Amino acid sequence: MDALQQAMASAAVDVEAVLQQVLESEDEPERRLLESMRYAALGGGKRLRPFLVLQSARQFTVSRKSALRTAAAVELVHCYSLVHDDLPAMDDDDLRRGKPTVHKAFDEATAILAGDALLTLAFQVLGDETTHSNPGVRCELIVALARAAGAHGMIGGQMIDLAVADRDVDIGEITRLQRLKTGALITFACEAGAILGRAGEPGREALRGFAHDLGLAFQIADDLLDVEGTAAETGKAVGKDATQGKATFVSILGPERARAQAGMLADQAVRHLAIFDENADFLREVARFVVERRS
Repeated sequence: MDALQQAMASAAVDVEAVLQQVLESEDEPERRLLESMRYAALGGGKRLRPFLVLQSARQFTVSRKSALRTAAAVELVHCYSLVHDDLPAMDDDDLRRGKPTVHKAFDEATAILAGDALLTLAFQVLGDETTHSNPGVRCELIVALARAAGAHGMIGGQMIDLAVADRDVDIGEITRLQRLKTGALITFACEAGAILGRAGEPGREALRGFAHDLGLAFQIADDLLDVEGTAAETGKAVGKDATQGKATFVSILGPERARAQAGMLADQAVRHLAIFDENADFLREVARFVVERRS
């Protein structure tokens, strides 16, 4: 295991501990809801977005506790999005992170409520003074995450994805769709450290530029995995995009051009980090990781 993988694995353990804490289950009437939330959020996934929060926070000497709680909030939003994406009304998937999706393991109504509760819990975590002593910082985090997750971010991208399902789209439309659906939350994760550290605009702009290119590279790699990967590798169904006739970076560009584009975006992402020192080396390595991963 190389240094990046070790760092990601260690970060995942630390974030898992915070998630365990905020998702504590008690013997109460709504216990089934808590169980479904824990099922969705614990014990799986790369925890890439939390890792990006932690690494961006390193650039501004943010306390580990603040960074971890913010990282956990991002992961709660990400997990909620997966629960809802997997529902029959959306992507209708039976497998996620190598196990049955929440609506299969529980039921559809419970999955909807679990997603709703994970989303709202994320803002509860950010709003708590334990996350940061400065209420202005907490408010900025909440507004930024709401923007990234909402109608002009992740959810807006999902709506565009549904709207274009039955027609041809060009590379510009796909790029905008994925900048919202996938890229907006990644951008928040990268900028969160700068918000926590009350950093100036140069640092924030560098992280936004990095995140913009990283998010697109990540999505292209995802599209390639859907074509070339296996369910055993990815932990979810593959080949669905082609079966459904869905436009992707790969369907428009072809596998080779898409792979080259992902590599170019990864290189471009790294160049945005030139203002940072060796503390940003893991961010630089993540750019290559996202295009070479097999899950």
